Amino acid sequence: MPPVYLQKPIFEKLFSVAEYTNLTKEEKTMYDSSLKYKWDNKNVIDYARQEGMEKGIEKGKLEEAIAIAREMKKDRLPLAQISKFTKLPVEEIEKL
Repeated sequence: MPPVYLQKPIFEKLFSVAEYTNLTKEEKTMYDSSLKYKWDNKNVIDYARQEGMEKGIEKGKLEEAIAIAREMKKDRLPLAQISKFTKLPVEEIEKL
């Protein structure tokens, strides 16, 4: 372990580079493969998280539109008008 005064991010980066350059060709290949695997996994998780958020937002919008349609239907507004404002199909509004 380097002395405390050398434990700054820039020095840690230099030590990492130095360690990498001392690896054999086979070790470098293994290291690079391991990094690629790590990055691929991170990207998959990030993508899944983003997809989940988007689906959650869409579900929330749909639930809000249904709630608004119910209120409009209670006030006996025409189904076509409810559909126009909520973007829900008339058939779905009829079922509410």
